Formats: sequence, structure tokens, C-alpha cells
Amino acid sequence: MQLYLVETGNFKLDGGAMFGVVPKNIWQRTNPADDSNRIDLAARSLLIEEGDRLILVDCGMGDKQSDKFFSHYHMWGPHSLTGSLKALGFSPDDITDVFLTHLHFDHVGGGVRWNASRDGYELTFKNARYWSNRSHWGWATAPNAREKASFLSENILPIEASGQLYFTDDHAAEAARLPFEILYVDGHTEKQMLPILRYKGKTLAYVADLIATAGHIPLPYVMGYDTRPLLTLSEKAAFLERAVSEDILLLFEHDAHNELVSVKPTEKGARLNEVFEFNAYFS
Repeated sequence: MQLYLVETGNFKLDGGAMFGVVPKNIWQRTNPADDSNRIDLAARSLLIEEGDRLILVDCGMGDKQSDKFFSHYHMWGPHSLTGSLKALGFSPDDITDVFLTHLHFDHVGGGVRWNASRDGYELTFKNARYWSNRSHWGWATAPNAREKASFLSENILPIEASGQLYFTDDHAAEAARLPFEILYVDGHTEKQMLPILRYKGKTLAYVADLIATAGHIPLPYVMGYDTRPLLTLSEKAAFLERAVSEDILLLFEHDAHNELVSVKPTEKGARLNEVFEFNAYFS
């Protein structure tokens, strides 16, 4: 197995929304805000090469939305999904599986693009199975008012129309052949799926929106976007207890400045231990 990080593009969001009830004078110590109260974020995908399979975990925002849409998220940096894949020696046609932790636009948008005539949409990864689960798919296609702006039909419905949509529950035998454990969590959104895998003698978890950045490791640091914040608290507590006891590394999707970290036990609960650059750590 070989793992690669795929930087699909950086953006910014309001720090208050990202940290919920935690006061700014506390969260800005780890996630400093700009003059508009926005913090730096990444959309970092994980690419897993195993045998003849090339599995992409999440795929960023994509580029098909309007300039007005992207202006709300203050895109920055040189990265793009296809550019990062090309730099690694791959093309979208090489991808065999797209594993979607959940269907918010910053996780799924890159999976669908404009067609050549720009009068409709097509899958970015034409040879891939797109993985979700039935419960989350139903949640996303009939969204609640709180999450409606994050579930965009143009990111989701073309996947179903393609015939390349696979649910982990309906296709359990095929899902069991994915090279990772799937941890289901429900605090951020219904049935978010987090891959946990063994790699070069270590265990790492792609923590997606369970723990957005290293600054979100303390239990009360829960995003204002979470639909069930008290459930997030208990899910984080259980996961971090496991991470400490099993020495699981946390691989961040959204931390623009910290790729990979370890955690340690303290009297206040799990806390950040060491920060690693992914490629250097696994070289």
C-alpha cells in the first residue's frame, strides 16, 4: 500500500463558526484569525494505492460553482484537485474508487464537473465507484434547513444518475474489500464515515469533520456547523480514548498547517502531542 496527500485547495471560514461556543481569545491561540475573523483551512484528500486500486478519500470543492459562491470561502493557495493528482503522476481516469466521508460541498464538490459543452454535469472520475451510505444519502438528498446550503444537488444527483453510486450497507461485500476500517459518526452530520487504516506499521485515522484541526482536539471545541454537538462530544471522547490507547495518528482534512499529529493523555483529556509532516514521517 502507498498513501499520498492530495491538496485540492485552501479556503477560509469564520473562526467563531468553526469553534462554536469556545471564546475567540482561546481558539485564536491555535488558529489565528485574519481581520475578517476567518481562519485558514485546507481541503486535503487522501489517495490510497493498493494493488490495482486507487482510492480517493474526499475530493474538495471542485471548480464548477460561481465566482460569487467561491468568494464566500476566500480561496487561497496554488492547489487544485487535478493539478495535485497530476503532480503525483495520476489522472482522474486512474481513480477506481471515490470514498466520500459525507456529502457537504467541500468534501464532494470535486467529484462532479461541467461537461465539455458546459450545459450539464459529468463525473470527474468516470471509472470509479463512488461510495456513500444509504442513511447519509437520504439525509443529504432531503436536507434539513440547517444543512441545506451544504448539500448541493449538482454535487450529489449526478452521482446517482451515473449508476456508479455504491452504498457501504447495500454493497457490504464490496465495502469489506476496501483497505480500511470505517468508523461511522453522527454528531457533525448523519453517518459520516471515517477511514482508519494501517500503514507502514502505524495506524492512522482520516478524521474529516469529527476533528477539523489540531485546535479542535479538546472535547468542548466543537464546530458550530455540527447538527448534534453533544453527540460530537461523546464521539470525540470515545475516538480520542482509542487514539491514545492504540497510538492512532490523526490525519487532518481541514488543518491547513498541520497534516498529521499524535495525541497524548493529560489530566484534562487527550491533547496534541507531536506534529508531523506526512511525507517526512513515512519516508
